[in-house]
Amino acid sequence: MTATTTAPVAAPRTGAPARPPSARLRAWATRAPLLPALIFMIVVTQLPFVATLVISFFDWNSLYPDARHFTGLDNYQEVLTDPDLRHSVWTTVLLTVAVVLASLVLGLVLALLLDRRFRGRGIVRTLLIAPFLVVPVAAALLWKHVLYNPEYGLFNGLLHYVGGPQPDWISSTPLLAVEASLVWQWTPFMMLILLAGLQSRDHEQIEAARVDGASDWQIFVHLTLPHLRRYLELGALLGSIYIVQNFDAVFTITSGGLGTANLPYTVYQSFYQAHENGLASAAGVLVVIGSIVIATFALRVVSSLFREEVSRA
Repeated sequence: MTATTTAPVAAPRTGAPARPPSARLRAWATRAPLLPALIFMIVVTQLPFVATLVISFFDWNSLYPDARHFTGLDNYQEVLTDPDLRHSVWTTVLLTVAVVLASLVLGLVLALLLDRRFRGRGIVRTLLIAPFLVVPVAAALLWKHVLYNPEYGLFNGLLHYVGGPQPDWISSTPLLAVEASLVWQWTPFMMLILLAGLQSRDHEQIEAARVDGASDWQIFVHLTLPHLRRYLELGALLGSIYIVQNFDAVFTITSGGLGTANLPYTVYQSFYQAHENGLASAAGVLVVIGSIVIATFALRVVSSLFREEVSRA
């Protein structure tokens, strides 16, 4: 009598089954159309930044190309210690804070008004959005010549009509003149963000508060404002990213004079007027680093808003 032997049964694999080649090909086929765009973005944005980063470590004047040499962090030290460059950094901070805060306050007021139903609301909303759609250089030229001009500007025309003084707005208040033009252009952006936040409120909760006898001010302070906190943060962060890099208004209205030169304008002066490629590159790298820090917080706020919307749904 012969003994029969059975082959051992292989234990089942606990890992995830490998995808067949056809699935991998389909995955690459879906990603392949994005590769040209990815390569284009790397070539257009990342390679120039790497080149700027390398140049920032050199003492490089384009008028004397043969005299360039490696200096390490000396350019960054000069940016942070030179009085004119430090003043431009302070001007950038002051300009950004003033414009963002004023735009947020005015945008909140306009958003609260547009959140109410009235005849012609669509037309009013379109007119209020229009300043944000104007080309930045055109907006700066509009404020410089149509509004600020001491001879034929609208502001002095109105003051002349009521018998008031005729100031030179740009010479007397240069930084405020730049800030006003930027606030006019960025208030619609803040208004749109905050209006979206207002329209995402829980109206049943608001109605319940009204039934309990809460006033409009109490509803605004205890319900509306806490709900808008994320949207206010998002507007402040996105506005800061763009205002930190603003060049058009400063260049067009004051040409960087009268103490209005911010960091982007200083980069322009160092590169195109002083021909200091290394120093301008170091200042530009600092602007990019600051923008990346602000953008990181902005992305976190956006992701938290998405999570809140998903949880609410």
